[in-house]
Amino acid sequence: MTFTYHIADSRADALQRLSAAKTLPVAGGTDLVPCAEEGILSPAAVVDIRRIPGFRDVSVGPQGVTIGAAVTIASLATHAELRAQYPMLAEACASVGTPALRNSGTIGGNLVQRHHCWYFRRGVGCFKRGGTQCAAVDGEHQYHGIVADGTCRAVHPSDPAVALLALDAQVEIFREDGRVRMLDIAALYDGASRDPLKEAQLDDGELIVAVHLPIAAANGRQHWEKVMQRGAWDFALVSVAACRRSDGSVRMAMGGLGLAPWRVPDSIEEDVASGGLDEDSIDALVERAFYDMEPLAGNAYKRVMGQGVLKRAITALDA
Repeated sequence: MTFTYHIADSRADALQRLSAAKTLPVAGGTDLVPCAEEGILSPAAVVDIRRIPGFRDVSVGPQGVTIGAAVTIASLATHAELRAQYPMLAEACASVGTPALRNSGTIGGNLVQRHHCWYFRRGVGCFKRGGTQCAAVDGEHQYHGIVADGTCRAVHPSDPAVALLALDAQVEIFREDGRVRMLDIAALYDGASRDPLKEAQLDDGELIVAVHLPIAAANGRQHWEKVMQRGAWDFALVSVAACRRSDGSVRMAMGGLGLAPWRVPDSIEEDVASGGLDEDSIDALVERAFYDMEPLAGNAYKRVMGQGVLKRAITALDA
């Protein structure tokens, strides 16, 4: 595998380079390199974005927090202001992979990484590799999703994305023509299971430059839980990020269930926000939340596990 390597010194420089065919951005390279080795990506050139001004900064202000796209996951896990104001994001970052991956991987790369389905990664003719259906449906799928919103049943591997969804975060995207657009986390993955080419919905000539956390999501009561096959250094079987904001409103999101972080229906969030729930009421809310899930033959345990995780999150918010 050979390619040209360029270090960008500005947004404009990066996007000018990225406009060339088969040219990709790189920061930590923790997903790009494996994807290239597995034949998912075949870059002719890569553009290192880490030296672009602001890309490695975390800025705390009266409107919230701005996180540069090239800030490492390890930095976010230990950042004092984040741990104080947005603890579930810091905890989600602390649960990512191994120490080496956290110190190399960046928040921008983590959000746009490709999924880790073994059929996709091994070149089986699944929906994402040129086939017409998901190979996991009739194959090995114990770690796949139970949210059926399209053809692909893989799950998105990002832990921070789950917390960011519950925090109503937005990504700032810089376009080749110099314009900037803001995109909600949910919109970043909208239609991923129906798009054979990508999970993150970025157009050609676009680059994530920052993640924005609103001040309205700061503080309050926040809860993070990740259940793994192994005790550490693994992807989530199921995860949950939940918060009761200072204004009393509730946001809850879950990972490990589909090809995007899954937001708990707002009607359930509103019932949780009302407070004063007994155990029977919480059980009824959890059952409602998972009513439309469609497990495959070998992963129905995710419904049971997910219900348990969500019940603990609601209980924590209602305490």
